Amino acid sequence: MPDRIRALYVDDEPGLLEVTRLFLEKSPEFSVDTAESAQDALDSPAIASCDAIISDYQMPGMDGIAFLKAVREKYGDIPFILFTGRGREEVVIQAINNGADFYLQKGGDPTAQFAELAHKIRQAVSRKRSQDELKAAYEQI
Repeated sequence: MPDRIRALYVDDEPGLLEVTRLFLEKSPEFSVDTAESAQDALDSPAIASCDAIISDYQMPGMDGIAFLKAVREKYGDIPFILFTGRGREEVVIQAINNGADFYLQKGGDPTAQFAELAHKIRQAVSRKRSQDELKAAYEQI
């Protein structure tokens, strides 16, 4: 991708925030901001300029689904990936029904897990950029 991808990762586990940020930023295409709560993310100036949001589900104050709803209401269709240790079917259904682009479960081999996360971020951002370009071209007609 020609443009760098700015991601915002939200999780209440500081250690996981740092490990994920370091892994993603090993690739020069990623720049990652972090927040330890959904409210911190919503209050952060980084949210308005990010290309994708990655969020945990279970966080104090506001869970990942409530955060997704707040993002959709205020910022529209920023690509949103729920990245969580909670693998319950109802959480997956809620995430998709509320507009999440992808749902990934934490756990297993860290290298494979972070590679899959990076792939999903690229995929979601590429799709959004293509939609934006198509919309801009259509508006010029």
